[in-house]
Amino acid sequence: MKKDFVRGMSHGVPIMLGYLSVSFGFGIAAVGNGLSALCASLISLTNVTSAGQAAGIDIIAAGGTLLEMVLVQITINMRYSLMALSLSQKLDKKFTTPHRLAASYGITDEIFAVCAAQNTPLTPAYMYGMIFVAVLGWVSGTAMGAAAGQLLPAAVSSAMGLVLYGMFIAIVVPPCKKERGVLAVSLTAVVISLLFKYVFTAVSGGFAMIICAIVASLLGAWLFPVKDTQEGKE
Repeated sequence: MKKDFVRGMSHGVPIMLGYLSVSFGFGIAAVGNGLSALCASLISLTNVTSAGQAAGIDIIAAGGTLLEMVLVQITINMRYSLMALSLSQKLDKKFTTPHRLAASYGITDEIFAVCAAQNTPLTPAYMYGMIFVAVLGWVSGTAMGAAAGQLLPAAVSSAMGLVLYGMFIAIVVPPCKKERGVLAVSLTAVVISLLFKYVFTAVSGGFAMIICAIVASLLGAWLFPVKDTQEGKE
C-alpha cells in the first residue's frame, strides 16, 4: 500500500508543478473579483476544476443566481463523470464503494490521463498519492496567487491573471489544428459568445456560457459525428 502511494505521488509531481502556475493565475483572478485569499483557497480545495472555478468567480462577481451557478458547473464539469466511468474499468478489486467516492474527488483531466495510461489495475493508494500531490499544488498555487494579487500592482496582477486563460488556449489550439470538428466547435462557441457580449447583452454571463457550450457541442456532434470502429467495422 505504501509503495503504491509513493508511486502515485511520484507520478503526480509533474501535475503538481503544472497546477502551481495555473492556479497562481486563478488566485490572482479570484482576488481581483473581490474574493479573499482564504475563500479562493477553499474554492480550489473543494472544487479542483480550472474551467469551473474560472466560470464560478465570474458568476460570483456578476452577482449571478445559485441556479445559474449550478447549471454552469454541471455543463462544464460533466466530463468528469465520463472520465470516472472510463476509469472504473481499470480499478483494482480493492476499490470498494467508499474508495470510489473518495477518489472521484480528485479526478481531473491530467490525473485521468496519467491513470488511463497505466498498464496495471489502479489501486486506491496509488490514486490517493497522485491526488494528494496534485491537490497540494493546486491549492498552494491558489494561495500564493491570491496573496500576490493583494500585494502586486494592479497592472501586474491583471497580466498574471491571463495565465489561466492561456492554459485554456494551449489546450484547445493543438486539437484545432488536427481536427476540423474541434475547430468548428471552438469557432462556433466564440461567435455565439461575442453575440451575447455585444448584441444580446440582457443575458447573464453564466447562462450565455451554458448556451454557448450546448449549442456548439450539438452542432459539432451533428456536423462532425465520431465513428465508432471495432475490429475494422463501423
